[in-house]
Amino acid sequence: MLILWFRNDLRTHDNPALQYFLANRPDPNSIKSKAIFFVCEKQWQQHDWSAIKIDLIKRHLELLTFELKQLDIQLDIVEVDDFAQQVEYLTELVTLSKDTLNKDGLNKDSLSEDGSSSFELVANQELEVNEQARDQALLNNGIKLTVFESDVIVPKGKVLNQSGEMYKVFTPFKRAWLKYVRDYGFDYFPKLINSDVSLSAVLPSTDDIAEYEGEKDSPLTSKLWPLANVIEHQVIPNFIQDKLAYYDEERDFPGIKATSGLSPYLAIGAVSPRYLLRLILNHYPDILMAPDLPLFTWINELIWRDFYRHLIFHNPRLCKHQSFNLKYQGAVWPHNPVLFKAWCDGKTGYPIVDAAMRQLNQTGWMHNRLRMIVASFLTKHLLIDWRHGEKYFMQTLIDGDLAANNGGWQWAASTGCDAQPYFRIFNPILQSKRFDPNGDFIRKYVPELVEVPAKEIHFPHGYIKKQNLDMYWPAIVDHKEAREAALSFYK
Repeated sequence: MLILWFRNDLRTHDNPALQYFLANRPDPNSIKSKAIFFVCEKQWQQHDWSAIKIDLIKRHLELLTFELKQLDIQLDIVEVDDFAQQVEYLTELVTLSKDTLNKDGLNKDSLSEDGSSSFELVANQELEVNEQARDQALLNNGIKLTVFESDVIVPKGKVLNQSGEMYKVFTPFKRAWLKYVRDYGFDYFPKLINSDVSLSAVLPSTDDIAEYEGEKDSPLTSKLWPLANVIEHQVIPNFIQDKLAYYDEERDFPGIKATSGLSPYLAIGAVSPRYLLRLILNHYPDILMAPDLPLFTWINELIWRDFYRHLIFHNPRLCKHQSFNLKYQGAVWPHNPVLFKAWCDGKTGYPIVDAAMRQLNQTGWMHNRLRMIVASFLTKHLLIDWRHGEKYFMQTLIDGDLAANNGGWQWAASTGCDAQPYFRIFNPILQSKRFDPNGDFIRKYVPELVEVPAKEIHFPHGYIKKQNLDMYWPAIVDHKEAREAALSFYK
């Protein structure tokens, strides 16, 4: 019996496990082969997955079911609580498979050497600690599990330093990554079906967006994130053809729609990073030879993604939220729950921070420049443990991803691998002036400041007092005092 186990790879393109299944399955009409996906919301909640991310997964299961039918593959969606129940279910399935196959007419070819019915699970690898432990439990139960790598461009273990260890700095990792891809290329499996005929999905209409009232878990929020077949035919081509060339110049400005918006689809495996790189190379065949060009900047993001995924594989303790820099593992962070709630709610009195947090709370997504600003603010202005911010992001983001989220937070907190120096503390006022100079993004998410002039909006408290107004939250900390406290803490 051959079972194709979908996990964090909800796609039919660039899916090596699917390719293996199609090449090795018996008659498609036989009960001896099928696909399976486990909905395990209790486990997802333990991993702090957001409601909007889970909604995106469930909607993509409908698309995946439809696409698999075109390949004569039945997808069984099974509800369990956690990974332990996945192991129990699959182990029981092995036990029952012999009886089932006997009823269907078992022959010698269906038997393994010990006389039991042959059973093979095929899946794409997941690198996180709990997922690895689950897979090992299946192997310990005697189940044959064949796994492939599909969530990184360069396989783990292929980019190591001269000592055979994982790089601790991004730049040499990038150089080695590029050399590997230039020398050996990368695996890519083309799409097997015509997604033009896939399940109907539409981009959000202007009316939908206008009516959106900001409930992060509402069904309307999901309309902001269409299914991957729409992304494939509309968003990705538009980004590569029209926006990629300007990404380096515009990517840091949250008021400009310059980013790809693909992170949610990468996070659930509905889109493959290798697929994206292949599409870019189709348009710019020589781009990997010119990493210093602005055009390369977005590919750099894919390399950072690989870097963080390789990092958690070689340093599994990161999955347990330990500091990469052990100097800070035992650090006792001051924790003020009132300040933390103000940060979560976007009521810090720093407009760019508040606008960013409200964008997160209202849409389930936050611009990357803003993620750096708010993470720096939480850890270095409020001196709140980065793990609290990491957890809140995972519980709220539609693109929550353990490796990238952990890497980003530890970078901002100066506790991570190749992190910013502890003395680099973002000034939220200067960041606001630089990346939202006219305050357009601030006004969108902090409407109480809509009438404040651009030159005052980045820190409007003097203007508000002068005008004798009471329309915005006071600043919860003084920047200069907070900076001095952070420098003292980190030393």
